[in-house]
Amino acid sequence: MINRRTFSKAVGLGTGAATVSLSGLQTNASAATASSKPSGATIPTVPTITPGTHTGFRTLKHVKAGVLNIGYAEAGPAHGPVVVCLHGWPYDIHSYVDIAPLLADLGYRVIVPYLRGHGSTRFLSEHTPRNAEQSAVALDIIALMDALKIDKAVLAGFDWGSRTADIIAALWPERVKALVSTSGYVITNLKAQLEPAAAAVEHNWWYQWYFATERGKKAMENEKERIALCRYVWTLVSPNWNFDDATFARTAEAFKNPDYAAIVLYNYRWRIGLIEGERRYDRYEKQLAAVPTIGVPTITLDPALDPFTPAGDGSTYRSHFTGPYDHRTIANIGHNLPQEAPTVFAQAVVDADHL
Repeated sequence: MINRRTFSKAVGLGTGAATVSLSGLQTNASAATASSKPSGATIPTVPTITPGTHTGFRTLKHVKAGVLNIGYAEAGPAHGPVVVCLHGWPYDIHSYVDIAPLLADLGYRVIVPYLRGHGSTRFLSEHTPRNAEQSAVALDIIALMDALKIDKAVLAGFDWGSRTADIIAALWPERVKALVSTSGYVITNLKAQLEPAAAAVEHNWWYQWYFATERGKKAMENEKERIALCRYVWTLVSPNWNFDDATFARTAEAFKNPDYAAIVLYNYRWRIGLIEGERRYDRYEKQLAAVPTIGVPTITLDPALDPFTPAGDGSTYRSHFTGPYDHRTIANIGHNLPQEAPTVFAQAVVDADHL
């Protein structure tokens, strides 16, 4: 989830592709009305839909990309402008189950990949280290774009997805047409992670410390226990989201990936310095340690009920974004913003594309 150091002010906030069929939610938020660019071009208005209108994607595809065989959902015209939507933890592609058809109907080609260790994504070799440091995950998406011959895309994400999109926008801006980043600038600063945060912030990260223990490791390696843990996290970080059993069950299938526990444990243990990354990623992590700015057109979104998001207007990370920019705080919405408020998120994608 989110970089705890970024939110230390949140004290007190509680090449081919094979196709197979795939089966596939509550908010008061709504999208903005249509607006115009200075040139006079009208920006499309995303239709308002009830979250949970869709329960699945029409197709799920696979493509070999880098060290992975990546499973991904796709919607929209094959030659439309591309939007890549990136999920977080503990979630999966169903965070975008309502968003993909909204954007597809506006002419976008929408790609929603399972991140490494999730869903139908698999490592090509059993010998590849089950690494989940931030640059490794970002390079997976670069490899996916290469495999699908996507030169440039709008990137949109939350949680791990925001971090991944931020990294690509910072290190490979030529591949990013625009960015939608929930919770702002969330690139992990490993040096800052070594320092303690305020007690209320540390409290929000209970599962990170749990995963650092042998007890937490055993829980994650037990499929039944990890699924129960993930469901509990959903209730804590999205207090107004009244999801039903079927909604959670669809996503929980992604947690049955054989590499799920290893990837999640690696990610959180690596962030707090308990394990070292691979040398192959050192040069990228060195670049990220320098806190690179992001110059692509960007909209940042803060869900007001997300315990990892500090109250405010995004000013704590505004200086990291140097290009065309807009910020929005979304009332009454928790951590899983795309699934809780799909119309708002989809509108942000369209608006970012027109910045």
